[in-house]
Amino acid sequence: MPPGRYSRPPQHESWFAPLSVDLILKVFNITIFHPFICWLIPLCLRAQTTKWEAPPMVAAIAWAIFISLCWIASAINQRIAHGVPREVDLSEEVIVVTGGASGLGMLIAEVYGMRGASVAVLDVNEMENGEARGVTYYKCDVSDKEQVAKVATEIEKDLGTPTVLINNAAIVVGKPLLGLSIEEIETSISTNLLGPFYCLKTFLPAIIRGGRGGTIVNVSSVIGQLGAAQLTDYAAAKAGITALHKSLTAELRESHPDIRTVLVTPGQLSTPLFYGVQTPNGFFAPVVEPVDVTKEIVAAIDGGNGVTAAMPFYARWVDWYNVLPVGVQLIARKLAGVDRGMKTFIGRKGSSEESKKER
Repeated sequence: MPPGRYSRPPQHESWFAPLSVDLILKVFNITIFHPFICWLIPLCLRAQTTKWEAPPMVAAIAWAIFISLCWIASAINQRIAHGVPREVDLSEEVIVVTGGASGLGMLIAEVYGMRGASVAVLDVNEMENGEARGVTYYKCDVSDKEQVAKVATEIEKDLGTPTVLINNAAIVVGKPLLGLSIEEIETSISTNLLGPFYCLKTFLPAIIRGGRGGTIVNVSSVIGQLGAAQLTDYAAAKAGITALHKSLTAELRESHPDIRTVLVTPGQLSTPLFYGVQTPNGFFAPVVEPVDVTKEIVAAIDGGNGVTAAMPFYARWVDWYNVLPVGVQLIARKLAGVDRGMKTFIGRKGSSEESKKER
């Protein structure tokens, strides 16, 4: 098995296994929900000499106008919410990625390293794929503020002033609350919540001092909004990350509007972090591939945009879950199997052992 790749644990088989709500919507978004395609339909009807007043023509034009207005409204909403995009020159960007030795962080680091940006990876573990072009590894525990401060000085000396910070480092203990030791709780909260605080306090002043604007990316999780059995510590930390991001965005909007913020809220990722977790429902809640999350993050940074990205589809609407009556919420949880997924949890250690066996 190639380094850095992990076999996905067995999932519940079904006849619709290749299908998911997200796949269907992706097809719709590039067909009947895309303005270009929608306006082709009236043109095709006209080519068939369909009269303008004919019902099919009227319906096609009405649908095209509706979809076009939706796209325009979305663009206006993006501009109001996040402002004018900042200019990005990858040759001058210094990107700091925490937890970049494996999984999502490593993929982001490698993408930018190959494209000419200077990338600093902070992690307690060595890079799984060894040295990568344009990527400099710094051994650092983000839960230790002194280590973060020391590494920040080294990065400025070696690579230059940071312009992008990606708070991606995370750990998962995967035990019930009563099974967690005090040390495990402290380690989890320190890495998953205090770590991003330390990195922001350390790197944000440097980004501001650079005078060219910048981007802050915070990787949260849908678990921070839903919660789940055996994830009390992780859910609490990710809920804190989401709250931190919203408050920080409000502060920067007033004091440093040239700094963009990106919040990423994925569902279950196909990374070593949650190795062994069974997908509760592969159709409505498919496993998210790191490459898909990477595309969202890279697109936001490259475009100089602020973004709030949630995937898969259910993660974009999870806020409405809290509007439901408590009894309905409980029924939904049981049907979705949210609180059963961690029963098969193995984690990063187990995935590493499996990887060794298969090589």
